[in-house]
Amino acid sequence: MKRIAWAIVSVLCIALAGGAARAQDKYPSKPVKILVPYAPGGATDIVARILGEQLRQILGQSFVVENKPGAFGILAVEEMARARPDGYTFLIGNVSTNAITPLLFTKKMSINYEKDVTAVMRLVDVPEFLLATTKGFSVNNVKELVDTAKKNPGKVRYGTVGAGSYPHFDMAYFAKKAGDLDMIAIHNKAGASGIINDLLSGDTQVSFLNVASTAAMIKAGQLKPLALVNEKRLPEYPDVPTMQEVGFPGVGTLAWQGMFAPSGTPKEVLETVHKALLEALKAPQVVEAFKKQNFNIVPNPTLADAKTWLAGEMKNWKTITDAVRIEVTE
Repeated sequence: MKRIAWAIVSVLCIALAGGAARAQDKYPSKPVKILVPYAPGGATDIVARILGEQLRQILGQSFVVENKPGAFGILAVEEMARARPDGYTFLIGNVSTNAITPLLFTKKMSINYEKDVTAVMRLVDVPEFLLATTKGFSVNNVKELVDTAKKNPGKVRYGTVGAGSYPHFDMAYFAKKAGDLDMIAIHNKAGASGIINDLLSGDTQVSFLNVASTAAMIKAGQLKPLALVNEKRLPEYPDVPTMQEVGFPGVGTLAWQGMFAPSGTPKEVLETVHKALLEALKAPQVVEAFKKQNFNIVPNPTLADAKTWLAGEMKNWKTITDAVRIEVTE
């Protein structure tokens, strides 16, 4: 009888332990970290916080945003890539940190980006304008900009957020496609707000800037949109043509934001997060929040599609960075 009793106890213990393990393994069972390679307040941070809150509601655990700016995104990308691949550390980055930086700074990175980072989902695209100041610069369209730059070599100044940033590449690529225009880059590390101030003062004449950050100045007549980087015209700006309409297809960046994870993260965990993101991006409050920012919601339908998308972005930016040689010494 004792042997039978002990056998029953043993079976019960095993069953209870198995049940506890299964309960403990349910993902997520603790808060999840989302790294952002920028200071609070920018487009990437906004996307992370909006989706982090929605993921909390869907999956029942906090998704905590941690800002880690610096080194062109290298600090945040490397921290994410080196984290334990258990689904508790992700990164929301953008085209600069997760396509351009890995190409420009391969030797500075202590990880193998293509092997150590996996794409979970493209989230949103951020349309941008090719803008001109109205302060002492009478250019009304892209053709007039090209003509002015040709007639005044080395005198048209354009704003960027730093050497090697995508606005820098955008304008340099535009200059090359327009006939190797001689234009001068003025870098302002204060971000979009710094470029806008330079445009408003007339220190620079043109720049590529995202739509959301420039709406007020356009309405006030202080900035003039010459063309739009987007697949189609925006309803709010029906008279502003796209870059492809003015003869420059492929020039300018739809500044996407995407979620990334350490390679080796279990597929079932990635599937859980991917499914939750698809649901989050359909939530009315998220749709409305992104609409106010003029962000396009563009999720990858599957993890396999996300992988293909990132590979395509890396190939595209390899073409651009090869075509336009920008020396980054910092």
